[in-house]
Amino acid sequence: MRATPRSVLCTCALLSAVLAAAGGVSVFIGTAHIAISDIFQILFPGEAELTTRMAGLRTIVLQLRIPRILMASMVGAALSVCGVVLQALLRNPLAEPYILGVSSGAAVGAVGAILLGLGRVGALLPAAAFVGALLTMVIVFAVARVRERIYSQTILLAGVITNAFFTAVVMFMVSITSDARIHGILFWLMGDFGFTNYGEVLIILPLVAVGFFIIFLHARPLNLIITGEDAASQMGVDVQRVKKVLFLCASIVTAAAVSFTGVVGFIGLMVPHMVRMVIGSDHRLVLPASLLFGATFMIAADAVARSIVAPTELPVGVITALCGAPFFIYLLGSGRA
Repeated sequence: MRATPRSVLCTCALLSAVLAAAGGVSVFIGTAHIAISDIFQILFPGEAELTTRMAGLRTIVLQLRIPRILMASMVGAALSVCGVVLQALLRNPLAEPYILGVSSGAAVGAVGAILLGLGRVGALLPAAAFVGALLTMVIVFAVARVRERIYSQTILLAGVITNAFFTAVVMFMVSITSDARIHGILFWLMGDFGFTNYGEVLIILPLVAVGFFIIFLHARPLNLIITGEDAASQMGVDVQRVKKVLFLCASIVTAAAVSFTGVVGFIGLMVPHMVRMVIGSDHRLVLPASLLFGATFMIAADAVARSIVAPTELPVGVITALCGAPFFIYLLGSGRA
């Protein structure tokens, strides 16, 4: 599909409608049964005093499900867009946002906060995770820089090594913990939207929006870099500057997503490939399409996670991993990887 203004607009309109529908359906999914008539009464209560039942449902919808849907959509969008960027820059179809080691650094910060008893004390847990992710990013870029240049293979290796080291640190911290904090640690490591609130949504929203805007401005250079860095340079692209800007944006956006929800794997791997299978590889179209489809996919995965074994909720990372592993095998078998 050619990335004309009309095709971009039509694709975004269609995917936006699908996203809105997924969000609307997700409001009704969960342990508590909520009818359509209840939703109207919750959203437009009028002057009549709410019954105890309706007051409880109002809390569930407005304070639990809607913030959770908003956070799921932003995390799915963020990880999908970052997956597109990293697969293009590294020219590796199996690259995903966590390949730079950002997630493992965030995990060290989050697990350390949980072990210190900070848990969900205000914003301390996501703050600790975000600091851990940023420190990891600094380490990876410092290791990968060779004579003020960043080489794709070097940063890939630096990310893999850093990821392995901090994963070992997390496993060590888990192994010396034997109390109830293990449950919180495991849920965070597998991704969980259960404690999302509007404050966290308002924090991550501008980070994702600004990050996507910067990335989308580099859609054309990404198209050229895929053909080869030398060819892109001959076409007037400042390859080193583009790589630094996009690696930095992808790292910060990934760090923000991981900090609030934990590690949700495979989204950044699956969604870009699914989008390319349908609309082609032009990043002027792939980036916005991945943003919207990634948000929809994550909302659907979270809805399944909180309903498949109701009243017990699964970490959303379990659902994405169950989808991602077969998809990974499909990529290998089809020769797309």
